Amino acid sequence: MSKKEVKTNAMRMLDRMKIPYKYEEYECDEFSDGIETADKLGYDHKYVYKTLVTTGKSGGHYVFVIPIEEEIDFKKAAKVVGEKSLEMLHLKELTKVTGYVRGGCTSIGMKKQFPTVIQEDAKELDHMHVSGGKLGMQLTLLPEDLAKAANAQFADVIHKD
Repeated sequence: MSKKEVKTNAMRMLDRMKIPYKYEEYECDEFSDGIETADKLGYDHKYVYKTLVTTGKSGGHYVFVIPIEEEIDFKKAAKVVGEKSLEMLHLKELTKVTGYVRGGCTSIGMKKQFPTVIQEDAKELDHMHVSGGKLGMQLTLLPEDLAKAANAQFADVIHKD
């Protein structure tokens, strides 16, 4: 008898939208950052993106999908979403707000659809890797498909040297 395929909310949503993706499961019992994950799976870092959830001065939540080696530029990001300022969502709030755990958070299929921004450089990629909605799960899909599934826009929101 074959092992039952584990579907996350994100995967169910992609299936419903008929968006093609691949997924890869890996051993992971606790949070590991995107760089560790990429190294474990042998992924080129430029294709791996992390999902950050922020809170605006207005109290609204915003999601940013940026390369794992980059840092968010809060000033740029706030401007893109029309906020005076942004800060990271407190970790203890993450699951309550998104339905996902740290290290398994993805911009697709959160409890509520928040304004989402993908770093514009992703548009140049022929695929990208993002968390699959639980620890130990990565999704691979086209940047445009991620944008469609997360109802996201592309914009420049990272620190540039």
